[in-house]
Amino acid sequence: MLQALDYAGVVVFAASGALAASRKELDVVGFVFLAAITGVGGGTLRDVVLGHTPVFWIATPQPVILCTITALAVFFVAPHIEHRYRWLLWADAIGISGYCVMGASRGLDAGASPFAAIILGVMSATFGGIIRDIVAGEPSVVMRREIYVTATLAGATLFVVASRLGMPYWPAAVLGSSAAFLVRAGALTFGWTMPSYRSRPGRHIPPD
Repeated sequence: MLQALDYAGVVVFAASGALAASRKELDVVGFVFLAAITGVGGGTLRDVVLGHTPVFWIATPQPVILCTITALAVFFVAPHIEHRYRWLLWADAIGISGYCVMGASRGLDAGASPFAAIILGVMSATFGGIIRDIVAGEPSVVMRREIYVTATLAGATLFVVASRLGMPYWPAAVLGSSAAFLVRAGALTFGWTMPSYRSRPGRHIPPD
């Protein structure tokens, strides 16, 4: 079941990568490439940090096959989708909600401290989207004003805390992923933001 959830996360992230390719009007190879690096990016970072060798998509071809199938599906469907960037953001929201919990769970299973597991969950959830935006030349979703990283932090933290308090895995996972999704959904719907840095008016900031 955990592997099935991992694959589901790969598919959702791959769809967001393919949607980014559609916005750039790339060919089918570009669709597959962007879908693949987005789909396996977060899981690859997770496995590298944990020292798992080989990483999950090298040990078995299914993740890359799923990314390819997803990319091909989006390639043919995308021309009929309006507001594709909005769909990209929602697909990404679903992906980060699941992967922040998966990353934290893998960290706990590997013996990481609760703090390290939370950080691993955040890194796993956000890395694929960061790579997608860099390669696609899109404004990074991490740099948008709406809450993004904070959503994954909330989800991973709730999951780890609930697990440490003795809650069974599935209720803790649902709690964490739901919290992450609701925070991100609120940010997308209502424009929720964290307080941002503001220099004092008239203050001169010397160069480094």
